[in-house]
Amino acid sequence: MMGVTSPQDAHRSGFACFVGRPNAGKSTLTNALVGSKVAITSDKPQTTRHTIRGIVHREDAQLILVDTPGLHRPRTLLGQRLNDLVMETWSEVDVIGLCIPADQKVGPGDKFIASELAKITKKTPVIGIVTKTDLVHPKQVVEQLLALQQVMEFAELIPVSAVDGYQVGLLSDLLVKQLPRGPQLYPAGELTDEPEQTLIAELIREAALDGVRDELPHSIAVTVEEMLPREGRDDMLEIHAALHVERQSQKAIVIGRGGERLKQVGMVSRKQIEKLLGTKVYLDLRVRVAKDWQRDPKQLRRLGF
Repeated sequence: MMGVTSPQDAHRSGFACFVGRPNAGKSTLTNALVGSKVAITSDKPQTTRHTIRGIVHREDAQLILVDTPGLHRPRTLLGQRLNDLVMETWSEVDVIGLCIPADQKVGPGDKFIASELAKITKKTPVIGIVTKTDLVHPKQVVEQLLALQQVMEFAELIPVSAVDGYQVGLLSDLLVKQLPRGPQLYPAGELTDEPEQTLIAELIREAALDGVRDELPHSIAVTVEEMLPREGRDDMLEIHAALHVERQSQKAIVIGRGGERLKQVGMVSRKQIEKLLGTKVYLDLRVRVAKDWQRDPKQLRRLGF
């Protein structure tokens, strides 16, 4: 019969990504939409290094969120590679959300990203998202929306708060509206397609970044070196991981006085890993110095960049 669509025909599926300056709330928003912690969040810029996909399962759609590093003017080889990763992601998604926090003025960094995005809006719709609305007065949210309107032509504009859930459902609807019709791309129940080891490394790095000095974040990389059943325990997994820093002085900061900081990092990340894997974990953490790894192509490759 002409003009009749089955529910299956009405189903949409596709990819979206959030972009914005570092610390614009992209990862927190990904986690709020997925309803589970799949992207690491931190108040330190440049915490996201891997393209982690969070998967939103709905009756009418499947929205796959690709979480990219923040775009910035690169100063190192690592910075350049991260920017290349961002541009590559933009060209592969169906819709993009530009995130700008409600509590910060629209600045040169935002305008730089918008100018890059403007090159692809013919092909890919961009939604303007004012994040962190819980931090400001409603009047300030309105002012930010007006300021954002001046930056570029958006398909939609929306204020949200991932913390208190304000308009997160509506944002999901707006993103889904831009997706092509199609079947599920991932099995129901899957929240991410990242290998477990990558997620584990990210959780350890998040714990290591918490509360350390500002110069450290860029200098920490984590590799999971071994995962195996704990000897004599069939209910426990043994994980050996290494935190790589660039200088001896940074190693001292990560370890802390009498090993206290590292012990704290281990405790916090172990709880998160156990939640992720659904099993008890014995976590062994080492700190290693990989001198100037961000500028050395060979070391970048070895650390997974």
